[in-house]
Amino acid sequence: IELERTALSRQIFYDTVVTVPCTSASSPGASLFLRFRQRNPAMSCRITRCSRCCSVRSKRVVTVRATLLRPSDVVTPTSSAPAAPPLLKGRDVEDYAMWRCIETHQGHKMSVPRSFRWSGGVLDQAYEKCGQVTSEYAKTFYLGTQLMTPAQAKAVWAVYVWCRRTDELVDGPNASKITPKALDRWEERLEALFDGKPYDELDAALTDTAARFPLHIQPFRDMIEGMRMDLVKSRYETFDELYEYCYRVAGTVALMTTPIMGIEPSYKGPLEPVYRAALALGTANQLTNILRDVGEDAYQRNRIYVPLDELERFGIAEKELLTGLHAPTTGKMDDRWRSFMEFQIQRARQYFADAEAGVDLLDPKARWPVWSALILYRQILDAIESNGYDNFSKRAYVPKWRKMVSLPVAYTRALLPAGSVRK
Repeated sequence: IELERTALSRQIFYDTVVTVPCTSASSPGASLFLRFRQRNPAMSCRITRCSRCCSVRSKRVVTVRATLLRPSDVVTPTSSAPAAPPLLKGRDVEDYAMWRCIETHQGHKMSVPRSFRWSGGVLDQAYEKCGQVTSEYAKTFYLGTQLMTPAQAKAVWAVYVWCRRTDELVDGPNASKITPKALDRWEERLEALFDGKPYDELDAALTDTAARFPLHIQPFRDMIEGMRMDLVKSRYETFDELYEYCYRVAGTVALMTTPIMGIEPSYKGPLEPVYRAALALGTANQLTNILRDVGEDAYQRNRIYVPLDELERFGIAEKELLTGLHAPTTGKMDDRWRSFMEFQIQRARQYFADAEAGVDLLDPKARWPVWSALILYRQILDAIESNGYDNFSKRAYVPKWRKMVSLPVAYTRALLPAGSVRK
């Protein structure tokens, strides 16, 4: 009841957080959760924190976040927005975040009040550091941002640095020390920076970006949840499970950056096709990463990202993948693995094709880095084929000379008027 009152009094219809008394010793907030779900079938609710340090139950409090799953009437989708289930799974996770982002984009809603301002010198230094990190770890992408307006480029750098810092938590040098509690603390920092209270200067760059561009916090939350998946999940039974992971760790970047990159000025249609295409590119890139790193993930991390049910369909056992699928007599790849990889690559290429349809709907100044990523990542699939589908003992990559040839192609493609190639 307190949660409903807070939401209505503030005219906040989703992403509402309140603190209420906790009366359950065994499962803090569980009874509150069940009552809330019965009263509000269109809302999702999760417990984020309980003050367990207090031994007196009556003095404990629990923090609860509730989220209304239906988008508001501001959204005008080409197809009706799906009614999300109480617990979001698979593609519903992506759809929910996409509609939140479209609503924010269409309404030009800034997540942080424009009154937020750090001192100019500190903020300029923060953006400069973000640019340095981007140029060091994503050289090609950084080069593409040089065609954007200075405001767009700085905002994209800030998003990239936050994503890289998030990814480093589970894949960086200190990954072995990271616990779910550390990710909880990182998410608290995220909530704070979107509330106009950044923790450090790099966070301040993202806070300033959210004050200037219509970003929604949901894809940022979803990426952190993707990091949680890496801590506890090393196998994916079906492609639907894998798709959710791909969205959380890669598709989220598309939702974060599309409002920054902007839309082709002559395009007056709905935003859904633009966002769908951006999400398709994120999925395609992540599927490509997974196919490239099959051996590395299996040998070094005991992780299998390719769907287990699809391995079974091609007659491949999990233990075979963990040891490699070279034919013992010839040393070449097992025919079953070749067929399996052909299927996987074909699907990834289809996502790249789906992504192409929306790149031209972006603002012309933002197309080059997107076309560069699409063309170069798609060539990694070509490299896997050139290696005879051996992604156990060979690493597929795009040679530097081919990158240098591809960048002008991407640049030329980005300059073409929207729809000219299709015509």
